[in-house]
Amino acid sequence: MKVVLFCGGLGTRIREYSESIPKPMVPIGHQPILWHVMQYYSQYGHNDFILCLGYKANVIKDYFLNYRQTANSDCIITDFGTKVEILGNQPPDWRVSLVDTGTWRNIGERLMAVKHLVEDEEIFLANYSDGLSDVPLPEMISKFKASGKLACFVAIHPPISFHLAEFDDQGSVQRIRSSQESEIWINGGFFIFRKQIFDFINEGEELVLEPFNRLIEGGHLMAYRYEGFWRAMDTLRDRQVLEDMVDRGDTPWRQQSPQPSKVA
Repeated sequence: MKVVLFCGGLGTRIREYSESIPKPMVPIGHQPILWHVMQYYSQYGHNDFILCLGYKANVIKDYFLNYRQTANSDCIITDFGTKVEILGNQPPDWRVSLVDTGTWRNIGERLMAVKHLVEDEEIFLANYSDGLSDVPLPEMISKFKASGKLACFVAIHPPISFHLAEFDDQGSVQRIRSSQESEIWINGGFFIFRKQIFDFINEGEELVLEPFNRLIEGGHLMAYRYEGFWRAMDTLRDRQVLEDMVDRGDTPWRQQSPQPSKVA
């Protein structure tokens, strides 16, 4: 299946990096987070990517135009560098479409801008380019196909705890509890769409607002509830958490043999 990745945002909440590079290129370990997202899909055999570029699109284009797998793999060099042999597993054969969808477009507009590249696909995948998870993709796809729905997204509990306050009309607090004790679920990205999704998006609309509500009215939207690992890189703190995980070799989003799922 083709994978659409939204790579055009400004990344204002991680400005320390995004003033010089687009958010998908912020490094986690030795590679940008975009590379980690693509590796996640690639391990399940999805190697045809469509990158919706925008802010500093040239930086992402330059990365792929000058990409060298030998810089990321163990290798043997002979004949003074004229021959290179990759050790271990061979790198995936990615097909990457780099499409400049404009700096100020929202997610819905970016998806519409690449419609011509997925309109022949019965089902395609999509995601933001700044979040990582070990969600079992084959199982999610299987459930989606069986449902007959037109769209699906991963629903997760907020990874950061906050306090929920309940109070009456006079402002008297009745209860305070942790969000981890609640049944709050949020959109975690990792979308699956049938090609009919484009019939529900009008010009200028954000993806998960008006179009998703139209899908809900028709009973066409499903959520895949997941309680395993999920982390979005919204802030420098999020980036540091992911960086520390990579340093420890703890990369759950890269499972050679996907682990049993934790699905509600």
